[in-house]
Amino acid sequence: MDYGFETLAIHAGQEPDPRTGAVIPPIYQTSTYAQDAVGSPRLGYEYSRSGNPTRDALQEALAALEGGRTGLTFASGLAAEDTLLRTVCQPGDHVVIPDDAYGGTYRLFSRVAERWGLNWTAAKVSDPDAVAAAIRPGHTRIVWVETPTNPLLGIADIAALAGLAHDAEALLVVDNTFASPYLQQPIAHGADVVVHSTTKYIGGHSDVVGGALVAADAELGERLAYHQNAMGAINGPFDAWLTLRGLKTLGVRMDRHCDNAERIADYLATHAGVAEVLYPGRAEHPGHEVAAKQMRRFGGMISFRAAGGEEHAVRICNSTQLFVLAESLGGVESLIEHPGRMTHASAAGSPLEVPADLVRLSVGIETADDLLADLERALG
Repeated sequence: MDYGFETLAIHAGQEPDPRTGAVIPPIYQTSTYAQDAVGSPRLGYEYSRSGNPTRDALQEALAALEGGRTGLTFASGLAAEDTLLRTVCQPGDHVVIPDDAYGGTYRLFSRVAERWGLNWTAAKVSDPDAVAAAIRPGHTRIVWVETPTNPLLGIADIAALAGLAHDAEALLVVDNTFASPYLQQPIAHGADVVVHSTTKYIGGHSDVVGGALVAADAELGERLAYHQNAMGAINGPFDAWLTLRGLKTLGVRMDRHCDNAERIADYLATHAGVAEVLYPGRAEHPGHEVAAKQMRRFGGMISFRAAGGEEHAVRICNSTQLFVLAESLGGVESLIEHPGRMTHASAAGSPLEVPADLVRLSVGIETADDLLADLERALG
């Protein structure tokens, strides 16, 4: 039977415990498992790096929500990204990445993978022609996309880029962290792998760090699972349990994030202290039509450029009270940050450097009027 998103989030991979009837999957806080005989582990569990029932419940739920064949979870989003790269690529291969990629992703490519022998090109992923020009036939193994991008909220046409990648015999990898599987399911539009920092909207409460991969193809999923075990950057059972708890309320939280973000984006667009609002839900956003085609709604992330330049942007970030000055995003609480000096500082001086006057908001689920009043004070 086909179930709706919210039903899957609560039930997929999460049957009541057969021994006790517990309706919430237990935390299997164990490193090893008794075997019935030599080489005969019970239910296939032998060591928790290789498999853990709590982690398996989370992995199955994520695969169901993204419409993929295999879900795998990790200690962080970057651990998931690194495992993917080392599974799919080898020295001498090439990857296309966004020209405004998350700073940690850029650092992984430019300071770690490049030294390992991986080549990369940054391209404007909202422009399929730019992506096509960046692909190196015979060498490009991955077209790596964020949509929306972090922090400029650019929108990539997933279906169009899937066609370009597949024509070049490359994989399309979509970082779906900003949208979450509630708002967007890239595999349905042709993506081969979905990446998440589950720290963000999936966990949703700023209390656990994690990452995930969801593969559309079972064979690729098996290869990724082998490297997940061989490389060992897995999340522990308590972290998996916390993430699974957050996943259950993802749908209702995302609706509130979107409600609040839409009101705030409209307010910022009328304020004299704001030079430009970057939010795909606004009709003037250059990616609005594509976003409307592939997203349920437009998310809880907003970036804007301060009319008074960099120092004005920093002053706004330092002046809010409800919007907490902090890195990360996607929690129930609202956050504000200056990407150029915080999350994207690693890209300073590179082609991926973000505008100095940029402010990024992660809009939480507080009372919208309170958030608007907080921004009014800070902008004033």
